[in-house]
Amino acid sequence: MPLWQHPISIDTITAMCVNTAVSHLGIEFVAVGDDFISARVPVDARTRQPFGLLHGGVSVVLAETLGSVAANYACPVGHQAVGLDINANHLRGVKSGWVTGTVRAVHIGRTTQVWQIDMCNEAGEVSCVSRITMAVLAPK
Repeated sequence: MPLWQHPISIDTITAMCVNTAVSHLGIEFVAVGDDFISARVPVDARTRQPFGLLHGGVSVVLAETLGSVAANYACPVGHQAVGLDINANHLRGVKSGWVTGTVRAVHIGRTTQVWQIDMCNEAGEVSCVSRITMAVLAPK
């Protein structure tokens, strides 16, 4: 049974992110399943830090993007989810190619949600794991 409370597709998510940090960094949504969303970010001049690796902050942007999108699509109609806390553990540097993140729910509650984002390089090796906690705001 799908987790999503609203119609969801790669096209609708992509359109929502035009002219945002997401599009400026080259993040692309690649898959939507019943209980997950995946997106990828290129490791290029826009996203590398001065030592040639994917910038850790960009990994966090990917994680927050996936967690925020997932949380809002999992909210009841009229509700909105906003970030409360995010953490990231950088496990492996990536110098080129793409890093793909996949978000899955850990907890979906009435007032909070917790999401896990696992990010892997093109070889399937985990480069970063992140967890985001979202506040669910009721309609005003």
